Amino acid sequence: MIRLAVHHQPQLLLQQENCPQITDSSCRWREKESVSLLKKCKAMEELKQVHGHMLRLGLFNDSFCISNLVATCALSTWGSMDYASLVFSTIDDPSTFDFNNMIRGYAKDHDFENAVEIFVEMLERGNSPDNFTYPFVFKACAGLGLMRLGREIHGQVFKLGFHDDLFVQNSQINMYGKCGEIGNSCAVFEGMEQKTVASWSALVAAHANLGKWWECLEIFGDMMGEGSFRAEESILVSVISACTHLSALDLGRSVHGYLMRNFSGLNVIVETSLIDMYIKCGCIEKGLALFDKMSAKNRWSYCVMISGLAMHGKGHEALLLFSEMLEQGIEPDDVVYLGLLSACRHAGLVEEGLELFKTMRLEYRIQPTIQHYGCILDLLGRAAMFDEAFNLIEKMPMEPNDVVWRTLLSASRVHCNLEVGERVAKKLVQLGSNNAGDYVMMSNMYAGAQRWNDAAMARSMVADRRLDQAAGLSLVEVKRKMYKFVSQDKARCNWEDIYEMLHQMEWQLKFEGYVPDTSEVVQNVHAEEKQQRLRYHSQKLALAFALLHTPEDTTIRIVRNVRMCRDTHTYTKFISVIFNRKIIVRDRNRFHHFKDGTCSCGDYW
Repeated sequence: MIRLAVHHQPQLLLQQENCPQITDSSCRWREKESVSLLKKCKAMEELKQVHGHMLRLGLFNDSFCISNLVATCALSTWGSMDYASLVFSTIDDPSTFDFNNMIRGYAKDHDFENAVEIFVEMLERGNSPDNFTYPFVFKACAGLGLMRLGREIHGQVFKLGFHDDLFVQNSQINMYGKCGEIGNSCAVFEGMEQKTVASWSALVAAHANLGKWWECLEIFGDMMGEGSFRAEESILVSVISACTHLSALDLGRSVHGYLMRNFSGLNVIVETSLIDMYIKCGCIEKGLALFDKMSAKNRWSYCVMISGLAMHGKGHEALLLFSEMLEQGIEPDDVVYLGLLSACRHAGLVEEGLELFKTMRLEYRIQPTIQHYGCILDLLGRAAMFDEAFNLIEKMPMEPNDVVWRTLLSASRVHCNLEVGERVAKKLVQLGSNNAGDYVMMSNMYAGAQRWNDAAMARSMVADRRLDQAAGLSLVEVKRKMYKFVSQDKARCNWEDIYEMLHQMEWQLKFEGYVPDTSEVVQNVHAEEKQQRLRYHSQKLALAFALLHTPEDTTIRIVRNVRMCRDTHTYTKFISVIFNRKIIVRDRNRFHHFKDGTCSCGDYW
């Protein structure tokens, strides 16, 4: 603890407090001593002692000391904005410095509403904002999504002549990005005479906030191409996130190598981001290795690892890691349990999932969200336990949404249960669902039952209602570049080579016993035409391209935006044997690791 009387006896200080005449030199000494003690504080209890010391010295009206007290309390990592607010309220005429510290303190604590209120009070009192005011006001506007207010303050910045201030400009880029105005972010960036790493980082983060991952990588490439900037951890976290979403493993590895060469130690945020990147690029072993090496793990680290194991179908491993987390004394939250329930549904662990759902509610008092119920319903649906699923829906404390019913619709399709499918489809219609996928699934089920008229009617409703249907696509990384394919794709200059490779693959598949599964081609056409439509599937094109342009011992990694169909799943298993390749496919729900003719999902997905 701080010793308050450093050079004088406490009794003497109290005597000075009662003295009616205080010299200027004595006052200045008391100010310096009090501010010096404030700088030594490391906890609120110490700050309160110093505050009491200041009061005993008669400095309760000293603007210099009170301002430093507010600043220390508001900006310290151990400070208290409640206490800072109480002290601030005693100041008769707060300065711009005082208001800035309060705004910054509230913004630091993500209390953005109070930050904006203090800014408004500042203007009402007639204080003039400066270049230190606006970065944190823009941060508050970004946190609250107050686009209109942000624009008004931007105009004020121009009026007061701070539009060329580097820190103000960086905060504007960030604010517009978080409010979805990416065009304005780019406009501010382009208008900057001087750019720093923070400027580039703000622009990358703005694009990352909107999921513009390709643009993130392009901007990062432009920055590194300048040759005069050294990437900081903040921008690299955004780049890692872009690699994660695009499954750009080679580029992600390069970023990891850059971090290892240029930073002596990585913080927990960067380490966890790297783990997430490796996991979602299909390298679960690398992710586990990094996780095991972490010196300090928090709840987010465990959550990422548990969710990653879930995506790769390693349900038992996820449960073991959860037990380790509890042994470390880390309390689970709703996000951790969401990962655990997801692990159970991907691995078909029905009893374990139901027990976790019970423990979450009764032991940890965590109220399940609609996402938790969705996981349990998916778990029951995959196990064809439809009666139990409907009973659970009736007991839900919230109204089931379209996602809940769509989960059961997907399960009914997997189990070819047309009765359940029609029942669920009616619920979706009642909710006014405009999801084209719902009608496509019903069309597929009707086609499987050879009810062609009903299948055609379901398909026609997509066109009649002008519903947008996401086209299936496949991404594959080759030599650090991502290539996108859609079915029947002939957009590439070497498409003839790709199609020739497909014919060679198909010729060899016949000798291995592969027979195309045309049951998921819903159109009522001849068998030959159905096979023709399956032949040029986007994933098959991506496979052919990768086989043509990668060495024989290279793992092929493909990302899909929709669930893998049975035919493509079987096809890929055969290809892994014929070409002796490991093939990792990430579809909308999970990872599939193909090797030697088998898949890690055990044909359960």
